[in-house]
Amino acid sequence: MNSNTETAAAILLLADGTVFRGGAIGEIGTTAGELCFNTGMTGYQEIFTDPSYFGQLMVMTNAHIGNYAALEEDMESDCPQIQGLVVNEFSRVPSRPKADQSLESFMQVHGLVGISNIDTRKLVRILRKKGAMNGVISSEIADIDELKALLDKTPDMAGLELASKVSTTEPYYYGNDAATYRIAAIDYGIKRSILKRFVERDCYVRVYPASASYEEIQQWQPDGYFLSNGPGDPSSMQYAVKEIKKMLSDNVPIFGICLGHQLLGLAMGIPTFKMHHGHRGINHPVKNLITGKGEITSQNHGFGIHADAVNEHADKVEVTHINLNDRTVEGFSVKGKKAFSIQYHPEASPGPHDSRYLFDDFIDIL
Repeated sequence: MNSNTETAAAILLLADGTVFRGGAIGEIGTTAGELCFNTGMTGYQEIFTDPSYFGQLMVMTNAHIGNYAALEEDMESDCPQIQGLVVNEFSRVPSRPKADQSLESFMQVHGLVGISNIDTRKLVRILRKKGAMNGVISSEIADIDELKALLDKTPDMAGLELASKVSTTEPYYYGNDAATYRIAAIDYGIKRSILKRFVERDCYVRVYPASASYEEIQQWQPDGYFLSNGPGDPSSMQYAVKEIKKMLSDNVPIFGICLGHQLLGLAMGIPTFKMHHGHRGINHPVKNLITGKGEITSQNHGFGIHADAVNEHADKVEVTHINLNDRTVEGFSVKGKKAFSIQYHPEASPGPHDSRYLFDDFIDIL
């Protein structure tokens, strides 16, 4: 693939047959995946490099993307994790002196294909009405039938196991080995900002692959287990559920975020489901049922745990947080255990810091 010029044309084809035509951004090429949208007005680089978005085409609803370019310290992983990018207006000229490079250059360096000059309001209305669906972006193929054939070969997100594709392959350490607490973090697609939040709280973290066994992790004798965020369908990860059940029997504190929340639910016998179009943004209202306080939260998930099933397991778990938009379960704790999980992202990179107290709550029970 070759880098594009500013005037190159691009096509976005949706699974329902809708066609959008615009301009190419980033690398010239073709890419396909599940379309999802994020309503955040800032933090696009953190979003692009969040492993939870692996395999997805990201639609940014903010009208202008690229204004403040790209900066190495804003990376949540080593490279962009999204499959492609869809925006309205794309800024190729950086306006932040601190930036390392323009967003255009960032996309080209990492081979990220995208399309601009799209009516993202219309596109989001389609996704909100019909639900998340697959799409294909191309700046090298103009034949719609050929793009349809490529789209037909793109697997649905439901049933996909993706954590193993973004997880570390070998354990590694993060932080100061003289810290007070030892945290074993299971990497299903962990963000760097999560690790930073632990280090700020005097923790030494050993990060394990998604496939790590309980026996391997327990040998390090951690003070607590952390179940990270990540991409894909949690119901396809029975290998992880099996190990989490063993962790629960150990009675060592457990904290889960996002995919980790869903996996903890599965370990407690609570099934998950694929949401209509998911929650992705940095302004989602959540109520803490324990304190009665509201939080504005950063969210990124296309799956959730069944609220009815949570209620059926009221003897085992307690709902601690609910989404005030649709009443979905945003958090629960395990009765009789030092284990709890949250569906949203309290590390908030990007997003508000209302929920960072949850890291303190975890430290308090270590």
